[in-house]
Amino acid sequence: MRTITSGGTVAIVGGGASGVLTARELLRRTGSRVHLVGAEPTPGPGLAYGAAAPWHLLNSPAGTMSVDPDDPEHFRRWSAARGRPLAADGFVARQWFGAYLRETFAELAPAYPDRLAVTRATVDHVGRTPDGTVRLLLRDGAEIAADRVVLAVGNAAPGLPGCIGPHLYGHPAVVTDPWAPGALARIDPARPVLLLGTGLTAVDVALTLARGGHRAPIVLTSRHGLLPRTHRGAPDPDPVGRPAAGPPDPAATGAGPAAAPALHALAAVWPPVAPTLAALVRAVRSAAAASGDWRAAVDGLRPHLDGYWRGLTPADRGRFLRHLARYWEVHRHRMAPAVAAELAALRSAGALAVRPGGLRELWADADSVLRARLADDPAGEEPYGAVVNCTGPGLWPAHAAPVVRSLVGAGLARPGPYGLGLDVTPEGALLDGTGSPQHTLWTVGPARRGCLWETTAVPEIRAQARALADAVGALATAGAA
Repeated sequence: MRTITSGGTVAIVGGGASGVLTARELLRRTGSRVHLVGAEPTPGPGLAYGAAAPWHLLNSPAGTMSVDPDDPEHFRRWSAARGRPLAADGFVARQWFGAYLRETFAELAPAYPDRLAVTRATVDHVGRTPDGTVRLLLRDGAEIAADRVVLAVGNAAPGLPGCIGPHLYGHPAVVTDPWAPGALARIDPARPVLLLGTGLTAVDVALTLARGGHRAPIVLTSRHGLLPRTHRGAPDPDPVGRPAAGPPDPAATGAGPAAAPALHALAAVWPPVAPTLAALVRAVRSAAAASGDWRAAVDGLRPHLDGYWRGLTPADRGRFLRHLARYWEVHRHRMAPAVAAELAALRSAGALAVRPGGLRELWADADSVLRARLADDPAGEEPYGAVVNCTGPGLWPAHAAPVVRSLVGAGLARPGPYGLGLDVTPEGALLDGTGSPQHTLWTVGPARRGCLWETTAVPEIRAQARALADAVGALATAGAA
């Protein structure tokens, strides 16, 4: 294992999956001290894997979920050692993966007793002193000093869609964040419920309500009315390691035979120097036809997508966001087969409906009952016992963590493209308000979205954590030379 001898402390803000993966790589690949600061009761699961119900399954096969880029069997080996052998193409409960993250982090303390510290606290502000030290101001008034800081704060909080006006803010039947403690428990199971969104969040909420005994109809609505597609068959070995530097190649990526035709077809639009969106769409369609399964084309593109995204012109990126992003999302972020089967059973039984077009109007009547008018029936109106916002994360920095808003307000960071995250270098260093890289301030995970496209799943985040650790280690070594 390569270790770079370096001094200094790296503080990681956030104790979920992104924070744990980053801490692990920094400890294993640099000589820096690591101080993880997060509000989570125990580092590891975070919101994504800690607040999940037992029936919430991972959306990716077990064979792709190792924390170690060099050891793809790490998760399966850990699970087997605890009496739960997993097939590579199996889908397990998110709670179980959360336990894996928790134990993985717990193993770091005895391995690095002098280099790892953990503080349970909320960071509200990060500032820099004249001598270059970075200081974290905690909500309780304490401060933590560090040489570098990595933001691993996860997704922004949900943003309310425009169809929910200010007059409904605070209405007890409007659920703005379905994962807030007790948010779904207060919904009347005998009255219809409207879910705004048809993505993975809406699917999880629908199953949670159904499993919890909801007896009235559950209605999902969105502009396109598209549900996530379903995983099928055994996956090829996960090809995501480091960001790809060359054309898609089965031998180089480690992808299996099923993906080979897809990768060869995708290579036709490499290198990603200002490729057109139309050329990329044609290549994906060609790849899907060549492999006989669109999943192979989508998965084969995965390790190269950041290069393609950066190569698109701003106009093409805008067209993608307006016209194609939702179609990409439902094909890329798929449901486990068991989840899809349960959803299909609810639809067949008439307990769940999907209506395209989205919400046109929402109001409360004189009795404070919510009434909605959907785009597919503009003349009608329907009463609902609750309306649940399942539209996903809001825009940055408005809906991001307070520490992010503080950094932007101080000019130490700036919003990234399209408000999807923060502006960063390819290695993850934050750009300040003038566009200058801040080599003392870094980020991993969802905060990079906009500069990157795929940056929310474990395979991408573990690759980012590895690259960030190497970059931080190289800077520390250069500074000591």
